[in-house]
Amino acid sequence: MASPRAVVAGASGFIGSHLVADLASRGYAVSRIGRRGPDASWDSPADVARLVDGADLLVNLAGRSVGCRYTDRNRDEILRSRTETTTALHRAVSGASAPPRLWLNASTGTIYRHATDRPQTERDGELGRGFSVDVARTWEEVLLAGDLPGTRRVALRMTIVLGDGPALGMLARAARFGLGGPQLDGRWFTHRRYRGIGPHPTQPAPTDHRTRGAQRFSWIHVDDLVRGVRFIDEHPELEGPVNLAAPGAATNRSFMAALRRAVGAPIGLPAPRWLLEPGMLVLRQESELVLKSRWVAPQKLTEAGFTWDHPDLDEAVTAILGSRRSGRTS
Repeated sequence: MASPRAVVAGASGFIGSHLVADLASRGYAVSRIGRRGPDASWDSPADVARLVDGADLLVNLAGRSVGCRYTDRNRDEILRSRTETTTALHRAVSGASAPPRLWLNASTGTIYRHATDRPQTERDGELGRGFSVDVARTWEEVLLAGDLPGTRRVALRMTIVLGDGPALGMLARAARFGLGGPQLDGRWFTHRRYRGIGPHPTQPAPTDHRTRGAQRFSWIHVDDLVRGVRFIDEHPELEGPVNLAAPGAATNRSFMAALRRAVGAPIGLPAPRWLLEPGMLVLRQESELVLKSRWVAPQKLTEAGFTWDHPDLDEAVTAILGSRRSGRTS
């Protein structure tokens, strides 16, 4: 009997490599779509259609990293890289004689508003405004457009994924050098980088919330992300947006404290916005990545019976950084 086929777009990144390894361990024959293949490239719609037709599972993680300054060029590329690849896959699925039974498409928990008052679930969460939200909203609209009766579609609203990727390593190094304090919001010069984008651009939301490190930090361990994807695969009642987050959101202050404990740093200097913004400029990043309060609750997974291997932030951070020191992956 032939192995079921999975097609993964954007498989070469941190999350993609973990998902591909898990799919292979589950008996899937995995094909990859990327800018240079190896099995099909975006420049060849015919090859993309050939791979998608007859596949059992389709996973799309393609999209330019948001780890950059939101210049006009980068803003356009962040949106285009998500919508054009998703549109190409939508076309391939709709034209397939044997379409995939399940299409998992990346999205982001950043789609919700800055929230410090209550968690945001798939059912009662309130969408935010501005650039990052508009990217996520447009991305999901492309995924869920039209009628694909043979294919269940799920938008994976992922929160910050903790694992053996570069982001946690960079923050851990900062903590070791005494820079592991909370990031503190405050007034800053107005700019247009967070303005809306896409077919229905929204006005940017306020950014000076004075949260004093209490902005929420929703996260998920990469192992639980992989297990969550497997759980969605095995539970056909799950469709549409699904939040991928640990059940308890931390705060920025408590996350940075967990990092300090994990690396053995006794102190961590706080970063008020007047100090954070010049640092972000040097690093070519945006401050909203650490200042926006992301309080994302995994209501659908919880109600369907999913359990987390890493629900505790301290344990998760310590396990990841400990495996880094010993040379193992998470």
